Amino acid sequence: MARPFTPKVVTANALLEGDVIYQTADDRWSRALSEAEVLRDEALAKQRLDFAAQQAGEVVGAYLAEVKIGANGPEPTHFREEFRLTGPSNYFHGKQAETAS
Repeated sequence: MARPFTPKVVTANALLEGDVIYQTADDRWSRALSEAEVLRDEALAKQRLDFAAQQAGEVVGAYLAEVKIGANGPEPTHFREEFRLTGPSNYFHGKQAETAS
């Protein structure tokens, strides 16, 4: 039996900076998960992922990440996605430096 489709977002890494980015409903890429388009339909999710794959000059490694809907929008359901939200853990820079202040 097939598993039911759960809400997802399209995520990737920015090609030049390497930052984690999320596809928005208006075809932009955002570094904020709260701005990501939440996909509840499997066929639409595949279309949006195909669209992301065509942007090889801007993004790398696009895939669908499962989310749950929280008070401030989508939230990760897997530890990998939670880790990606905080950025690299080897030293304070980028997102980690912003949250430390």
